[in-house]
Parts: sequence; structure tokens; C-alpha cells
Amino acid sequence: MQELLELTRELAVKELQPAVDAAERAGTFPREAFRLLGRSGLLGLPYPEQWGGGGQPYEVYLQVIEELARAWLAVGLGVSVHTLACFPLATAGTPQQQERWLPDMLGGDLLGAYCLSEPQSGSDAAGLATRAVASGDGYRVDGVKAWISHAGQADFYSLFARTSGEPSGPDRARGISCLHVPAATAGVSAAPAEHKMGMRGSVTAQMIFDGAQVPAGHLLGEEGRGFSIALTALDSGRLGIAACATGLAQAALDLAAGYARERHQFGKPIIDFEGVSFMLADMATAVEASRALYLAAARRKDAGQDFRPQAAMAKLLASDTAMRVTIDAVQVLGGYGYVADFPAERYLREAKVLQIVEGTNQIQRLVIARSLGGR
Repeated sequence: MQELLELTRELAVKELQPAVDAAERAGTFPREAFRLLGRSGLLGLPYPEQWGGGGQPYEVYLQVIEELARAWLAVGLGVSVHTLACFPLATAGTPQQQERWLPDMLGGDLLGAYCLSEPQSGSDAAGLATRAVASGDGYRVDGVKAWISHAGQADFYSLFARTSGEPSGPDRARGISCLHVPAATAGVSAAPAEHKMGMRGSVTAQMIFDGAQVPAGHLLGEEGRGFSIALTALDSGRLGIAACATGLAQAALDLAAGYARERHQFGKPIIDFEGVSFMLADMATAVEASRALYLAAARRKDAGQDFRPQAAMAKLLASDTAMRVTIDAVQVLGGYGYVADFPAERYLREAKVLQIVEGTNQIQRLVIARSLGGR
């Protein structure tokens, strides 16, 4: 484990950190970074070695995600998204499907995207309206997916579409299926990228499926049982977001503490003033608490225990922490924190999205509350 984390830190420092500022300013998608991580064995860490994965426990994988996000959030989050996109095939695919696609997916040759949300169904994911209708020897897919990370850049899409039923009513989750859709499929295209507050290096856009013909052999799991795959994948994905948030918060803390040690006012470093040092102490405590919570949830997952409420707690705490810590980092740097010459303002812009993606923090509270009620 230690060697793996050292390799990750080396790549983060030598390859990611020198590129992040220019790429984020220009909105350049870091596709080569993902290929490098794939060649280094970092794109398939939590999946079995028989398919080219790393065979690592989630507790280790998430620490790798944190290190990557600490250097460049778009890359750390991108690895988490790719891991999420591989989940349906790795857990519900047939041995033949896994043997056919997983080695390239886990080796970095194929980058994935996860297509669940739609313009009218975000938090209520079961209300999706994209349809996959039996056609010939497969399915004809029509619909629009929204807020898709890696849209237009991915090589495959893990798509959730309705094979029966309607997008309203109490049984709306029952007719949803999961399909593996290669990006080269005719009728699959990406809309123009969204103009975002932060994480500009990570492309986010709508995905359009216009009469896309997907072979029957690309169905992952049973027809009509895809929504349970989607929810189970998100439980694990939320741990990835928690690790990303912790990495971003740690980067902001490192920047603020380093600046406070070097910046002198009234004849001494500003870290010697309680107004600053106590703020940094609170920041450090919150970061450590976030890390401890996501690691505890990961250990539950690795042990085969129920971890869904703990994953929601970890995502909630870590993303709220990232928001608070980045705000305070800007305050510690003062005027320098508000200008683009320092990364503090970028950290603050990036932190906000972590409270939204893969289930808003209001949804996380709902998941936690329902678990307390025995549901």
C-alpha cells in the first residue's frame, strides 16, 4: 500500500500539479493524464486482477483518489467517475462481457462515463424517461442524459434507460435497465459542454441518444433490474466523492498554512496570531474528521457490511468540509486569496460542485435519516 501511495504522490507532483493551472484556465480535458494513470495501474484499483484491475480494497483505492484530487480535482474526480462507470459491468456483467471489455476499461485504453441523470430527473433518478425499446436483435435508445462527466470524451457510456413502464408512479424504478454503449455507436452524440463555475478541465454536457441501436448482448444484468445497479454503484461512488473532497480540502489547508507561515504582519508570521492559527486548527480538524469517516465507511464496504448510510455521511461531511475549508483558505490569504495568481480561489470554485454531484447533500441527509428510521 505504501509503495502505491508513493507512486501516486510522485505522479501527482510531477505530472498533474505542473499542468493543472493552465488546463483549468483553458478548459482542457486531461485525457493523457488518464492514459498515464491507466498505464500506471491506477484506473482499475478496486477491481479484480483477473480483468487487469489492481485487486485493492476500497480503503486503499480511496486514498489514491484523495492524493490525485489533492493535486488536481478534475483528475481525482475523473478516476472516481470512471470507476463508477465500470461498476455495472464488473458486478452485473456476464463472464463473457467482462472478459471482452473490462481489461481495456481498467487499463486506461477506454475511459467511461455514467449516464443516469436527465434534464427532468436528477435527485429523483427513478423518473428517467430515456427509452430502450426492443428492436431487431437489440434495443433502439432515444433520450437525453444531463450533467454527464466525460461527455463526448468517454469511449463508453454506462447507460440507464427505461425498457418498460412509465417515468411516474410508485413503480417507476422497476422498468429501468443498464446498457453498455460504446461511444462510436451511431446516434450517440454530446451536446456543447456546460460553462461551469469550476472544474473546467472536466467536461460536463448532455448526452443525446437519437435512435442509437445497441445490441442485446450489451445489456448488463437482467432487463428491468438496472435501477438497483445504479443505486449500489452510487453508494460506492459517494465514497469517491468524499475522498475527492478531502483531497481538495487538504490542498486548501496546505496552501493556507504555508502562506500563514511565510506572511509577516506587525513583525511576525500571521500564523502566530490566534485569529489565524485557530482558524487553521479548525480547518485541520475538519479535514482529519472527513478522512477518518470515509476510511471507516470503506472498511465496512471491504468487510462486506452495509455501508450505505456511512457513505452518505462521508460524502456529506467531506463535501461540506471542503466548502468551509476553501472559504477559510481564501480568508487566510486575504486579497491574494481572491486573485487567480494563487489557487485558493479555484479551490473555492471547485468545492461547491462536491455538494451537488452524485446526490446533493440534501439527498445524503435523506438517505441517513431513512436509515435511522429503519428504511
